[in-house]
Amino acid sequence: MSKPIATLSTRKLSDAVSVIDVKGEVTAAAETALMDAYNAAGAQVKAIVLNFSGLEYMNSSGIGLLVTLLIRVNRQKQRLLAYGLSDHYRQIFDLTRLDEAIGIHADEAAALAAAA
Repeated sequence: MSKPIATLSTRKLSDAVSVIDVKGEVTAAAETALMDAYNAAGAQVKAIVLNFSGLEYMNSSGIGLLVTLLIRVNRQKQRLLAYGLSDHYRQIFDLTRLDEAIGIHADEAAALAAAA
């Protein structure tokens, strides 16, 4: 039985902010789903918020996908924010310095306040 890949769904909360809910595993296999979710989030929004509450696993390829997403977001003059990271993944974001480029927040309310 193969491992489930990530399921990503998009919620547009306002004209300025969209949330991408991440569930499952973020690996190289999630590339198309992540880019499709980003496209669905909209190029017009000011901020994209990644909800990692449902994240089960992320490997180095998944981190690479986040870097690719960050580059696209920056090109569109958008901001990338995140919440719901476990302590383990917060540590990884710290070690890779992703936390300097992606605003990490405690919950959705805090991420939305930062996006405003």
